[in-house]
Amino acid sequence: MDHQKEEEAEPVSPVGQYFNSSVLCIYIIGVLEFEVPIHDLQAYALLKDVFLPINPRFSSIMVQDKDGEKRWKQVDVNLKDHVSNPIFPQGKTVEIYDKCFHDYISSIAVEQLPQSRPLWEIHIINYPTKDACSSVIFKLHHALGDGYSLMGALLSCLKRADNPSLPLSFPSLKPSKPESSAKSFCRKFSWILSSAFNTVSDFGWSVLKSSFISDGKTPIRSGIEGADFQPISISSITFSIDHIKDIKSRLGVTINDVVTGIVFYGTRLYMQDMDSKSKTTNSTALVLLNTRNIEGYQSINDMLNTKGKGPWGNRITFLHVPIPKLNETRILNPLEFIWDSHNIIKRKKQSLGVVLTGTLLEIEAKLKGQEAVAKRIRSTLTKSSAVISNLVGPVQQMALANHPVKGLYFTLAGGPESLVISIMSYMGVLRVTLKTEKYFIDEQKLKSCMQSAFEIILQASIDRNSS
Repeated sequence: MDHQKEEEAEPVSPVGQYFNSSVLCIYIIGVLEFEVPIHDLQAYALLKDVFLPINPRFSSIMVQDKDGEKRWKQVDVNLKDHVSNPIFPQGKTVEIYDKCFHDYISSIAVEQLPQSRPLWEIHIINYPTKDACSSVIFKLHHALGDGYSLMGALLSCLKRADNPSLPLSFPSLKPSKPESSAKSFCRKFSWILSSAFNTVSDFGWSVLKSSFISDGKTPIRSGIEGADFQPISISSITFSIDHIKDIKSRLGVTINDVVTGIVFYGTRLYMQDMDSKSKTTNSTALVLLNTRNIEGYQSINDMLNTKGKGPWGNRITFLHVPIPKLNETRILNPLEFIWDSHNIIKRKKQSLGVVLTGTLLEIEAKLKGQEAVAKRIRSTLTKSSAVISNLVGPVQQMALANHPVKGLYFTLAGGPESLVISIMSYMGVLRVTLKTEKYFIDEQKLKSCMQSAFEIILQASIDRNSS
C-alpha cells in the first residue's frame, strides 16, 4: 500500500528540485498589511478549511522514491508547527514596533524551513507599524510554486472588501493590438532577421554570463562567497500608478518601460553616491519571467484541473538585462533610462534566447542531473548584480475574513545575490520591495535614490511635454 501511494505521489517539477537542492534553497516572502488589528482572525480555521485544501503540496513533504526521483508525499499537518505569533515589547511607539517588525521579517527570511514538514510558515504580527495596524507574513518555499501560482492561492483566500460576491479584477495583461496585415507583411522579413540575430546574441550572452563572465564588485554586489548566509534587510517604497501612467502617456512607452527605467536609474544613482566610478561599471540584472501564455490569473480549480500540465507550478525562466550606465548623456537627460529600457525590452521580445536557455537547462538536467542545474542557476545568480521580479495585484481592495487589506508586497530570500528588487501593484499603488545584504548595502540611501529617480523622471517628462 505504501509503495502504491509512493507511485501515485506527484513528482516534484525540475525547477522545484533546483530551488530545493544542496546548493539552492529559495523562499518567497509575502506580506499582507491590514487596516485593523487582527485579534479575532481565526487563523487555524482559515488554514485548515481554506489554505490547505488549495493544493496537496501545502500538506506534503519532498521525499525521494526508490528510483531516486523526488516526489510530494502527503503527511498530517500540525498547524501549530506552521503558525507563529511573535511577542514584541509592550507599550512601545509605532516607530519601535516598525523596527521590531523589520528586524523580525529579515531574520525569519534567512532561516531554513525543516524538510520534515510541509514547506511553509505563517507569522501573525498584531502590532502597528508605519504602514499597517497589523500584518501577516507568509513564508513559502519556492519549490511549492512560483509567484503566479502562490498569488493565485493567496487570492483564493481573499475576497473583495466592498462586495465579497464579486470577483477581484486586475490590470489587463493583454498584449498590444497587432499591426495591420499589410504593414505586418512589409516588416515580417526584417523582424525575422532581427529575431534570429537577437536570439543568437541573447542565448550566447546568457551562457557566457552563467558560466564565465561575472559582474565586478560594486556597491550593489559584494561578490563574497556564501552571500546567501549573510544577514539581510527587507524594506519597501511606494509609487503612485497614476503618476507612472502619466509618464507612460507622455513618453509613448509601456508601464513596464517606465518602472524598469526608474529602477535602473535609481540603482545607478545609488552606485554613483557610494562609489562614483561604479556608475559606468558593467552590471547585469537577472529578470525573472513568467513563461505562461496567459492574460490574467486563473481560478485555483483551473490551475489544478489540468493534471500537472496547467499553470500551477514553477513556470519561470530568467533573462540577463544590462543595467544602463550613468554616462554624461543620461545624467543630462534621465529619460534616456526609459528609452533604453523600452529598447531593451522590445529587443528581448524579438528573441528566443529565453526558450533556448530553458532547453539547455533541461538537456543538462537529463545528462548531469538536477544538482548540476541547481549549481548552474546558483552560478548565474552569483555572477549577476541584482535579481528583479514582478507580480500584478488586484485593482480593488481585498479582505481576509472581513479584515481589509491595506497593502501587499513580496520578495525572494535564500539566494546568493546582494540585491533583489520585487515589484507589485495593488489598489493603484506600485510597491517596490528591496531585499538587501545587510551591512553592505545602505537600504535607506537606496530607497532615497529610488524616490529621487522617480521624481526626476516624472518632472523631466512634464518638462519635455511643456517645452
